[in-house]
Amino acid sequence: MTNIKEGTLLWKPTESQRKQSKMFQYMNWVNEKKGKSFTDYHSLWNWSVNEVEEFWESIWQFFSIQAKENYSTVLTSHEMPGAKWFPEATINYTEHVFRNRDPQKTAILHTSEDRTLQAVTWDKLYKDTAALQHTLKKLGVQKGDRVVAYVPNIYETVVAFLAAASLGAVWSSASPDFGTQSVIDRFKQIEPKVMITVDGYRYGGKEFDRLEIVKNIQSELPSLKATIAIPYLHQHADFSTLINVVSWNEATQAEQDKLTVEHVSFNDPLWILFSSGTTGKPKPIVQSQGGILLEHYKALSLHNDIGEEDRFFWFTTTGWMMWNFLVGGLLTGSTIILFDGNPMYPDETRLWKLAEETKMTVFGTSASFITACMKKGIRPKESFNLSALKCIGSTGSPLPPEGFKWCYENVKSDLWIASVSGGTDVCTAFILGNPMLPVYAGELQCRGLGAKVESFTDAGEPQIEQVGELVLTEPLPSMPIYFWNDPDGTRLHESYFDMFPGIWRHGDYIKITERHTCVIYGRSDATINRGGIRIGTSEIYRAVDRVSEVEDSLIVDIPKNNGESSTPLFVVLKDGHTLTDELIQKINYQIRTQCSPRHVPTGIYQVEDLPKTLNGKKLEVPIKKILMGQPAEQVVNKGSLANSKALEYFIDFAKKHTFV
Repeated sequence: MTNIKEGTLLWKPTESQRKQSKMFQYMNWVNEKKGKSFTDYHSLWNWSVNEVEEFWESIWQFFSIQAKENYSTVLTSHEMPGAKWFPEATINYTEHVFRNRDPQKTAILHTSEDRTLQAVTWDKLYKDTAALQHTLKKLGVQKGDRVVAYVPNIYETVVAFLAAASLGAVWSSASPDFGTQSVIDRFKQIEPKVMITVDGYRYGGKEFDRLEIVKNIQSELPSLKATIAIPYLHQHADFSTLINVVSWNEATQAEQDKLTVEHVSFNDPLWILFSSGTTGKPKPIVQSQGGILLEHYKALSLHNDIGEEDRFFWFTTTGWMMWNFLVGGLLTGSTIILFDGNPMYPDETRLWKLAEETKMTVFGTSASFITACMKKGIRPKESFNLSALKCIGSTGSPLPPEGFKWCYENVKSDLWIASVSGGTDVCTAFILGNPMLPVYAGELQCRGLGAKVESFTDAGEPQIEQVGELVLTEPLPSMPIYFWNDPDGTRLHESYFDMFPGIWRHGDYIKITERHTCVIYGRSDATINRGGIRIGTSEIYRAVDRVSEVEDSLIVDIPKNNGESSTPLFVVLKDGHTLTDELIQKINYQIRTQCSPRHVPTGIYQVEDLPKTLNGKKLEVPIKKILMGQPAEQVVNKGSLANSKALEYFIDFAKKHTFV
């Protein structure tokens, strides 16, 4: 892997690209309509976070938000938690998706391991949504009722969400790779009236039947009145073992040319997203119709520069917030691209082939996918026509500088990389891409409009060019309106506001540079602290990734009673390699030279696999707690893991090694 210095300039928009961007158009609109004279992004951002009400009202106006009842107040208070946005307004998310539809234009392109690439027009999407809405009404679904879905990232899922939202119902979804208990732990908390499901799915060429799991889920949901079943794995699937079943074909057969919408309060719930649930029952995070509407218009149109001319893709499942973000692309009039399956099957180029087939303009994925392509030596530009591609989006974990460089050398030289960071908690990113700004290796381009992000010292003071806690000192519309079943707000407060009263602490470590870019260093509670010097785990992983024999790695910092700490590093090696003394020295050398001598681990251990969440995130904090002697069942919910067997190694390891 070729070295590259963090902060190296890799790309800069031309003056033409800058002026054609939607961000530039918005800035000019603000100058004209609000009497401003902004000429650069940072001055625009400063205004957006210091004149919060004026900024968010401008987003409402710029995107011509439609309200049945208009607003007289933008924000009731700046207090967090407790801020309420546009309290008098009544709106509907689905109405905004369809308001400017071009009937014969393609709204969705979708494909999977079972389905060839298919195009769906706006007219078909509208009529299918109207037909399903009709069925949901017949099933008694009303404003505030919960509609849940145990489904993959397929066309029918988008229809189901839009139909539910059109009625003011509250949506929640789980991917069918979630096991029985993981789904029950989520859905049982919110007492759904209707569930939508598939019979199974295919991943990596293998069939996964889910009918028995669905039957078990039904038995644990006494609130459930009906289940709408999609024959996905098998065209003629037998759903007779389920109760109160309506087939998808039956649910969408009524010809409906008119979709009616229920206008709800701006602050009424749109959906419930769940935290990973690694340390207990997943937290049910409720976000509002209006808050998501404004935030996604801002993030997708301005920061991601997505419009009617774009074909927008993000590799995701329905169990990750990026699915909700991807569907938000419909608000901009773009064509969204859905893919269900293994991104590395039948080979590592599957998604790059999809990019060529669909003439994809925005390719969103995870940092881990990019680094996997890099390690496998893939060179997409040599095999595929990616002339339509203008942007690669990356999230999920910090993208190392080498990942940036790989994209420019192996995908396309004239490419805008939008590496972003945010979370399920707000269903967006705080740190975003920007088509007006340059791209620097390892750095995220800017703090998002309206997001007053700071790097705080432990004493709660903002700082520049220093690593600190990522905080927000002003509210955002897409922040949770509440957690479900948290009447006094205790869980909400403990999750974000316990360290700095009245200030949102996100739990990541961040550095804001003098040129206003950002670097994310991973979770703050997983940070390595040696001799008072703190370093993010992402920096360790970046160094270890340079060792060609290493497939993956995980490091934890375990404080000792004497004030020192142990930092065991666990590595997964590529096939055919074992952890020799020579390889240990090679790994230590990389960490010593790329980080510092004090960050060389106290021990290196080979493991077959690393336990990860269903969304592919490493279990740094739970493993740290297990190695400190806490019982595994108290610190991690095995049902929330993609590969729970990998946890057994660490449980056994903790019994044989004492660190504290």
